[in-house]
Amino acid sequence: MTDLHLTPQPPVDLHGGLPSGLRAMYRLETAIAESSLPKALYELIKIRASQINGCAFCLEMHHHDAVEAGETAERLALLSTWRESELYTHEERVALAVTEAVTRIADGHLPVDLEAEARKTFDEQTYAALIYGIVVINAWNRLSIVGHAVPGSMRQGSTAG
Repeated sequence: MTDLHLTPQPPVDLHGGLPSGLRAMYRLETAIAESSLPKALYELIKIRASQINGCAFCLEMHHHDAVEAGETAERLALLSTWRESELYTHEERVALAVTEAVTRIADGHLPVDLEAEARKTFDEQTYAALIYGIVVINAWNRLSIVGHAVPGSMRQGSTAG
């Protein structure tokens, strides 16, 4: 019989175990926030990568952050099917395609034509911030999943995950 318990262990304090690692992650987040990558687009990237990785903690957190950044319920609801929706701009489509390719890097490298389109669509700094943003959300997803982070715990004042 399958164990239906969603969180097999209590949260693990990975951040307390290596505080310098957590500080490094936050420094990377700060660099991305200070770049030309639009905050609302970064939230879409975070949500899409978290959907692929199955990170409920990050999905819940970044859904709220996206709403605060002005994202609509309709666009958030359709994000996993962005290719079938007319609601996303060219820039968003390119960023989401790159997000999916980098998140699923084990399936194959970033396609050359997609990289070319992204580099044509975004200036050098924004493209670099896009790539770093995808890398860091994938890292946060893995830390949250391995650390058994509980969705909603950050808003409730906990520092778990």
